[in-house]
Amino acid sequence: MKFLILLSILAILGSTSSAYAEEYIIDIPFGAYNPELNTPAEVWYDPPLINVIVGDTITWYNDDREAHTVTSGDGPGRFGWMDNRDLGKPDGIFDSGRFLPGESWSYQFEESGNFSYFCTIHPWMDGMIIVEEKIPDYPHDATGKEIKFPLLQYTPDGAIEVNLAWDPPVIKTHEKIQFVYQFYDPQTNSNLAEMKYNFVIFQNGHEIFRDEGLSQIGGDYRNFVFTDPGSIIVRIEGIQTPSLLAEESVTVFGDVQSKEQRSVDFTAAVYANPEKTSHETYHIKPAQRLTTYYELMIFIILVPAVMFIVALFWLKKKPDVSKTKSGAVKV
Repeated sequence: MKFLILLSILAILGSTSSAYAEEYIIDIPFGAYNPELNTPAEVWYDPPLINVIVGDTITWYNDDREAHTVTSGDGPGRFGWMDNRDLGKPDGIFDSGRFLPGESWSYQFEESGNFSYFCTIHPWMDGMIIVEEKIPDYPHDATGKEIKFPLLQYTPDGAIEVNLAWDPPVIKTHEKIQFVYQFYDPQTNSNLAEMKYNFVIFQNGHEIFRDEGLSQIGGDYRNFVFTDPGSIIVRIEGIQTPSLLAEESVTVFGDVQSKEQRSVDFTAAVYANPEKTSHETYHIKPAQRLTTYYELMIFIILVPAVMFIVALFWLKKKPDVSKTKSGAVKV
């Protein structure tokens, strides 16, 4: 199922990218046939490295005096072909076949990735294509459908409503994402505090993060940084309210379910960040809970209040020295 969702994402992203596709040209210059480059050519494919977006098309023009190919795979390099043992290994992704001087060949890239290629006739010729996904400017779920924050889900028993949002709205690798969520009573539309739960993230079918939580004033948050792109599921599971902590099970539509089954799922996609290849360490969850602040505030307010009351009581019980002196009988 998760694999099908991922395929759906790729298909939608591919169709979206095609609407804004561009065309690029790579020239095979005169003299590329010479492995020593003792000709006007400075490279065998010009440019030898190019970055494009999924859906873009590249056209190779043969301006050399001999026929060439554009064949995906690993070439032997400038000197590896000399012993005739390594003439390159095609991987079957794309292959122009032989095209003559003055001719051209085009290929549209429908998937992201790094694609090396070479000429099977002149195996010292090699190049590289880096194809990146087109990153949308709006958040969407794992099927590519645009979403609006906050997202809303109910637990299977309908007892708890969970709202979720994240920032930035478009998730990229090596960039801190803050997931903010709240718990509500759908009957009264009021916040539910002291909620016990597990916050879990799955990516590409594997669990990559799990943390226990206890919400304060109806909500909580987690920070997370993704290293790899791909579809994700954000699951908040085992949700328990204080009034339900003592319960062993609940009844849902006539069926008995355990407390661990109170969970909600939200889906999204993570994109490869074209600007960052690494990241620093971030705090995943709040350094201090709200209850800590409330306890501190109570301490700050309560202690002076108690001291003030004690002082008033002490002053009230203390004898009035001035009245005693003024009321003394003179002899």
